[in-house]
Order: sequence, then structure tokens, then C-alpha cells
Amino acid sequence: MKTIIDRIVRDDVLHAKWLNTLSFMENAGARKISACEDRFKTDIMQLKHAAEEHRHACYLKKQLYKLDVAGFQYYAADTLLASNHTQHYLHALDIQACRYLKKQFQLDGNALKHAAYLFVTYAIEVRADELYPIYQEALTKHHSKVMVKSIILEEEGHLEEMITSLKEFDEQWEVHAAAILALEKELFQHWFSAIAFEIEKAYGHIAEVAS
Repeated sequence: MKTIIDRIVRDDVLHAKWLNTLSFMENAGARKISACEDRFKTDIMQLKHAAEEHRHACYLKKQLYKLDVAGFQYYAADTLLASNHTQHYLHALDIQACRYLKKQFQLDGNALKHAAYLFVTYAIEVRADELYPIYQEALTKHHSKVMVKSIILEEEGHLEEMITSLKEFDEQWEVHAAAILALEKELFQHWFSAIAFEIEKAYGHIAEVAS
């Protein structure tokens, strides 16, 4: 992962696609959180998470202005890395998590949505806790004007909040969280492998142009 992200940061177009991809996923996460809200029983933590994920999406979009690129106003397929995987990653995780939780807890309706919010958000925060520091390390290494340190701090806070909520949800939360993490890991591996394939192709082209 470090090698691929390092290559991304070294090329402005690839870097822009990476930023736009992360922004898309943060926005998709915010929309998922909002979709899980109960009409009357949504608490301040869930509202804060949705707001902060939207803000992360906006922040990442603004970082694009620090690169020498154009044409990234929207989330068009050709402005994302591994576009197909990116567009379906979170939705697929949500569906798989709901199937698991419905079977384990016999939940449906708003109760199932809430459980999915807790476990899926936890899995995404665990992933963010790994991914963003690696990205920031590459940014620092290459003296990039782009920064994601503020996102790292907020994602760490989100993770702590999700753990607290999961402990309240079920005493055996770690067993079920491990199952959801396994689902996320498989989806992430497919997603990042698709990104790596695109980067390798792009780097071959970049090398040819440079020579």
C-alpha cells in the first residue's frame, strides 16, 4: 500500500484522482449515515458523524486546488481511481453487514439500520485509521502542500465513539465487529488491487512519456 500511495503522490493527475476518490467515499459515508437516521431518535453523535464526513469530503475537494490539475469539479467516473469498485465499495459493505446482523440479531427496519450504522462505521474508521496516516506519511515525504492531518485526528475520535456505542449495543460486540471487519477487508483488498492495477498501468505510460 505504501508503494502505491507513494507513486500516487508523485504525479499530480493520479494524486488528483486519489483525492477525488477519497472525497467521493467520504461523501458516500456521510450519505449512508444520514440514510440510517431514525426520524425521531437520531442523537448528536450520529448528526456529528454525518456532518464531519461531509466536511471531510469538502476538505479533500479543496485540496485539489493545491495541485496543477483541472476538471475535478464532480465525481465523474474518469476522475476517480478504480471507479467501479469505488462506487460500490461502501454499498456492498452495507448490504453484507445488514445480512450478517439480521441473521445474528433478528433485526429489521430502523433497528437494523442503526446496527449497520454502528458496525459499518466502526469498520470504516478502523480502515481510515490505517489508510490516512500512510497517505500523510507520503505527503510529508514529498513535501506536498496537501495535508490530511486534521482528518486523521477526527477519524480517531470517531473510532473511539463507535467503540463506546458498540459496547452499549452488545456485550459480545467484538465478535460481531471482527466478522464485519473481515467483510470490509475483502472488499478493501479488491478495491485497492484495482487501484494498484491502474497506477501500474499509468506509471508505465508516464515512464514511456518521460523517456
